[in-house]
Amino acid sequence: MEQGHTHDLTQQWCKDNFPAFIDKDHWPPNSPDLNPLDYSIWDEFVNVINWDKVKSKATLIQELKRAVKNIREEVVFESCNSWTNRLSTNDFGYLP
Repeated sequence: MEQGHTHDLTQQWCKDNFPAFIDKDHWPPNSPDLNPLDYSIWDEFVNVINWDKVKSKATLIQELKRAVKNIREEVVFESCNSWTNRLSTNDFGYLP
């Protein structure tokens, strides 16, 4: 079964309602290069979590909410700058 965002009915609704909609057949391949979270921020996030406090799903959620506020701002900026620099060196095309 297709995911909600790739289902034919969802795709058709988006085509009908969003003039600049790009359908799933023209989406770039699934790649961590498309999301700075996948190659930089998650490492920082994992390091600021206090794993000793995680004893259940509820405490995990609580700790995730606390930890996300402690991600260093410079890490976020560096990650985004790195991502845009990588894109610009490849003429904003697919990243190898």
